[in-house]
Amino acid sequence: MPVRHTRAKGEPRFPDGPKADPAGSHFERRIRSFQPRRSRVTAGQADALQRLWPAWGFDIDGSRRLDLAEFFGNGNPVVLEIGFGMGEATAAMAAADPATNILAVDVHTPGQGNLLNLADQRGLTNVRVGNGDAIILLREMLAPGSLGGLRVYFPDPWPKKRHHKRRLIQPEFLTLAATRLAPGAVLHCATDWEPYAEQMLEVLTAHPGFENTQADGGFAPRPGFRPLTRFEGQGLEKGHVVNDLLFRRVRQDEQAEDRA
Repeated sequence: MPVRHTRAKGEPRFPDGPKADPAGSHFERRIRSFQPRRSRVTAGQADALQRLWPAWGFDIDGSRRLDLAEFFGNGNPVVLEIGFGMGEATAAMAAADPATNILAVDVHTPGQGNLLNLADQRGLTNVRVGNGDAIILLREMLAPGSLGGLRVYFPDPWPKKRHHKRRLIQPEFLTLAATRLAPGAVLHCATDWEPYAEQMLEVLTAHPGFENTQADGGFAPRPGFRPLTRFEGQGLEKGHVVNDLLFRRVRQDEQAEDRA
């Protein structure tokens, strides 16, 4: 009968894997748009974390600037995905577009392990998995203009009014994101919470760094490259309306022309 290892107090769950709080107290304590979720890690997910994290994973600790070309081993454009859940859609998009690198960030350990496992099973080399706060990643670890796109699919809607300040898509976030997106790069958001969709449309439309790709200034049809996720399918079965928003990073000269 195998002997079950019992971790000592303070011993990390995965010694060579993602840390519980990678940035620690090095940065200001602010209102966060996410809550770390601790749930059961399957044997396959645990195995993937142990084997693949040192090569394909990284902790968002804010201690260094990432060289994305070195990180991925090529100069292909990099799309940042914030909040990938269990990673099925991320893996599908990576497989369908191998010429685009995906920097996928989440705080959910089972999801991190699952995405690594999917990437390994499908032979994907264009996925890297980040653990921690995407704001710290954008602000401290990515160079200006280094991203070819940004995806935020089904972020926590924080439905209660007193929690709306926790929503990710806010003017301050958009200002930071705009500095890291290359001119012409697309910010793609999707949500099944209609009040949040309306807020997203309002703040994106008002932000000078972005313009709507839709001529009518409204929501976009779901593009073919975004897979229908299991979570999304469940929402549709319940009668939820899913809205996509695709906004393009405006070039500096275009902003100047608009002000003229």
